[in-house]
Amino acid sequence: MDARFNYLGNPVTAKLVKHIASAGKVLADSPLPAATQELVALRASQINGCGFCVDMHTKNAANAGETSVRLNLVAAWREAKVFTEAERAALELAEQGTRIADAAGGVTDETWANAAKHYDEDQLAALVSLIALINAANRMNVIIQQPAGDYEPGQWA
Repeated sequence: MDARFNYLGNPVTAKLVKHIASAGKVLADSPLPAATQELVALRASQINGCGFCVDMHTKNAANAGETSVRLNLVAAWREAKVFTEAERAALELAEQGTRIADAAGGVTDETWANAAKHYDEDQLAALVSLIALINAANRMNVIIQQPAGDYEPGQWA
């Protein structure tokens, strides 16, 4: 399978991808825990059907020491006992922030309050920004049908 479009071969999209990577670096350097960042990015990517991003965030998380059990249970996080309450709050916020069109009213006050219980303002800022950024990347990759499976950890660092 080949992508419909080589976004790195086009000056407009190559520049955009560079800025997306720069924004990702800001988030990587934020106080939001790295494991939470990968779990959130993975869950949004699963919801959006972005195989490339699922591949990337699964491999990056594993490379950073995340266990296969936790990675395999992200899609079923509500029933899994392997996530902290803070991670569960972040995953819920990620789901509601990703499924805005499916949920009348977007993110609920209850979900926001739960996330705010576990994360300070800077961490919440990073979490909200991460959810927005991964959704943008997912949509770009889904639209062009970017194939999955060839990503190497750290490739976009």
